[in-house]
Amino acid sequence: MKLVFAIVHDEDETEVMRSLNEDGFSVTKLSSTGGFLRAGNSTLVVGVPKESVDHVMDIIKAKSRSRKKLINSSITPAVNSAIAPGYPIEVTVGGATIFVVDVEKYEKA
Repeated sequence: MKLVFAIVHDEDETEVMRSLNEDGFSVTKLSSTGGFLRAGNSTLVVGVPKESVDHVMDIIKAKSRSRKKLINSSITPAVNSAIAPGYPIEVTVGGATIFVVDVEKYEKA
């Protein structure tokens, strides 16, 4: 048994969960906030047999997309830096960060 943790952008969470449910996987959603941009994320937790890990990961990857976003930089520029404080910069957000861990014991009460 494996436990899959997938951190996905809030805009992708509904489609990822729907697709996992359609394929028979139960999903628990935890609301979370990202560290870098403090953006809304969802952490999805899926318990699966070892043989299903790749299938679950494929679904998550297919339904989680990266997107470009403009943010105001709060970086103090170094000497000769091209980025000034408060200057909008383009960053990539979204996609999925996936962790797979072993489950030592599983019990459903």
